[in-house]
Amino acid sequence: MPIEVMNMAQMARDEGKRKVIFNTKKLHAWLHVYPKPGDKDDMHCHNADQTFYVIDGECTMRFPDGGKTVMTPGMVATITGGSFYQLENTGPGSMVLMGNRSGPSEAIQHINYELRKDIKTLPPEEMEKIRHPGNVQMTR
Repeated sequence: MPIEVMNMAQMARDEGKRKVIFNTKKLHAWLHVYPKPGDKDDMHCHNADQTFYVIDGECTMRFPDGGKTVMTPGMVATITGGSFYQLENTGPGSMVLMGNRSGPSEAIQHINYELRKDIKTLPPEEMEKIRHPGNVQMTR
């Protein structure tokens, strides 16, 4: 179907997790749900430009220099490919975002800040380092 209309807030309540909603050669988009306060991802970047739009909750975006910004519903972040960031649910309930990136999802890299590697290609022992930060050793 060339056009599809979705209720992202309802989808977040029904799904409760990340869900790809659109994926073509030129663009992909997804629903991003962090269900619990304190849920966060690793400090990372991608090889494509992207945006995040806050639908519900509070999102704190942190940067490698120690800076941060707090986003609430209605706010959007534009991120140039190669810019490192970390998302964290800092509100009292779930955090719901809509994200989109240029290009198809299959072409996207997820470069961990500390490892400087695409985590999609890591062996299980290195993925464990990302799940338990603080044990990460820099390799160059």
